[in-house]
Amino acid sequence: MNVPVWLWIATVAGLLVLIAIDLVIVDRKPHEVTTKEAAKWVVFYVSCAVLFGIGVWVLAGHDYGVEFFTGYITEYSLSVDNLFIFMVIMASFKVPAIHQHRVLLIGILLALAMRSVFIAVGAALIAQFVWVFFLFGAVLVWTAISMVRGNDHDEEYHENAVVRWVRKVYPVTEDFHGHKMSIKRDGKRWLTPMFVVIVAIGSADLLFAVDSIPAIFGITQEAFLVFTANAFALMGLRQLYFLLGGLVNKLVYLSYGLAVILGFIGAKLILHALHEYHAVPDWLDINNWVSLGVIVAVLTVTTLLSLAKAKKDEKKSASQALSEANEIR
Repeated sequence: MNVPVWLWIATVAGLLVLIAIDLVIVDRKPHEVTTKEAAKWVVFYVSCAVLFGIGVWVLAGHDYGVEFFTGYITEYSLSVDNLFIFMVIMASFKVPAIHQHRVLLIGILLALAMRSVFIAVGAALIAQFVWVFFLFGAVLVWTAISMVRGNDHDEEYHENAVVRWVRKVYPVTEDFHGHKMSIKRDGKRWLTPMFVVIVAIGSADLLFAVDSIPAIFGITQEAFLVFTANAFALMGLRQLYFLLGGLVNKLVYLSYGLAVILGFIGAKLILHALHEYHAVPDWLDINNWVSLGVIVAVLTVTTLLSLAKAKKDEKKSASQALSEANEIR
């Protein structure tokens, strides 16, 4: 896929325009984002991604179009699982509801900038060394196994090395000061929790990139598609955070579904590497139509099963509460 420099510039400029619109319309006046407002923005960002994918399909061919949509769906679904961690971080720092949107916006922009470095390095390695597919495949298979073994999320946030370093180097105030990231006190510059929580969100997402970047390289090796799929998935993640809210906790089987997807893509990467070394027949080199079908099917099944279980648990809880009330009477 030959992507000229002007198209890269135009794409980045378009993404910056979307971010500017978000800043002007949503974040101009800090407020608590409502479910209705979040739903409109989720539809907007998904629509932007779909239109972009259609453009890729028409201008570059249907194969690249399928690669973009498969990569976008994969990145978005992996991002949903990350929302739980974001909620834990927000609760740990006691971020006021009116400032949560800005925290996510800046934190995710920071994450996208860092992911871009990962993407550039990954694309360069893949272009030079076929064995990198074995490495990426092994990472995904190991991540999938780890997700199945330790499916329960940690409900407490433990500050990572980056956040601890920030606290060590700079003094941090106890309280938020509006949306300011630093203040001057007694002639000395202090950071606020606003700055620290943004670093926490950005650095946490960087850890998530360890599995998401190899996963999308298992779908497409085109750096342009990898970057844009990541960008659209991350930009829509902020509003999804406010839309789903407590629903994330009800998607109890999502981690299992994501483990299946990561394991599948990991196996696909390993088979692709073996195919490049002429060690397996052509039919074992899985195409992206099959990948798209598997990913959509797994996500659909796990979501439906999760919602069915949540509904069953709610009925069971209501029935137990009613029984207890009758016993008291």
